[in-house]
Amino acid sequence: MAENLTQPFTYRGCEFTCSAIQTEGGTFQPRVIYRGGMAVVQQAELPHDSDPYGSAAEALRHAEQQAVRWVHDRTGDGQGRF
Repeated sequence: MAENLTQPFTYRGCEFTCSAIQTEGGTFQPRVIYRGGMAVVQQAELPHDSDPYGSAAEALRHAEQQAVRWVHDRTGDGQGRF
């Protein structure tokens, strides 16, 4: 049975759903869905930008970091990279 973990995440007024989706190989793929917070941006799933991780916690951490980078990239403050 696959173990999928999902949690809400908010950063600078933007709402996301961050998930760790277990693959058939037992690793975890980070998944980020933007839910709202920017007036002109529609809800959307952010593109996958990494290989799967060995644990759900690592995948969730990556998903949150991806959400933060996404916000920084759209607000133009130059802090989009870790």
